[in-house]
Amino acid sequence: MATSNDLPATWSRAWSRPVGWFLDHVLYRTVITGKSNIPAAGPVIFAGNHISFLDGPVMFGAAPRPMHILVKKEMFKGFLGKVLKGSGQLPVDRTGDRTTLQLARQLLDAGRCVGILPEGTRGSGAAETISNGVAWLALNSGATVIPVAILGTRQGREHRDHIPAMRRTLYVSFGEPLTVQRRKGESGRASMDRAAAVIRSALAGHVQEAVRNTGQALPEAPRATPDPDHRPTAVAGTPADHH
Repeated sequence: MATSNDLPATWSRAWSRPVGWFLDHVLYRTVITGKSNIPAAGPVIFAGNHISFLDGPVMFGAAPRPMHILVKKEMFKGFLGKVLKGSGQLPVDRTGDRTTLQLARQLLDAGRCVGILPEGTRGSGAAETISNGVAWLALNSGATVIPVAILGTRQGREHRDHIPAMRRTLYVSFGEPLTVQRRKGESGRASMDRAAAVIRSALAGHVQEAVRNTGQALPEAPRATPDPDHRPTAVAGTPADHH
């Protein structure tokens, strides 16, 4: 279990917050809505959709409160790794190690904010599936969850590693707050699955609302490389899809 000495220092926001603002308002033109939905104090989990490697930094710069974002540990290398660590971001092991989730919970228990992109990998950003990590955090911390729709960081058929042109208009929309709690007599697994479903539905719905309000469509989902040796197989009761 991490100790209080392992928590990112609060002073990290002294330089990282202005950098986030610079990214959103000088390098790019970011339209931000829904700030009033964010509690002024207390623990908050910002759960955003994921379409580009810029999503985390853009969400960080748009939020009125500083946050510690869960970032895959592979990014914590070289100069970038020093920047991420120095700005208070959290390296997460996607193989299932819960150390970072425990640390994130301690941050929430201390009244801070945590950011997470629960889809896990960059895709269409429609939040069709999410990991249970965000549900675990929400259930075990009691923190308010804010769905965050991030649009424009990747458009159309742009590659997942594409860097948007400077001064592109980006959109960040903070949705209605929600909380999830365990129900009496409900197993831990059932609670987690239900909480994940509630959060996924809220995030997916908010993303679609943001698409309608901004006119900015989600990018096309990246296509998987076809396996020439794979033949479609029928699921019981359904015909194989040969389209």
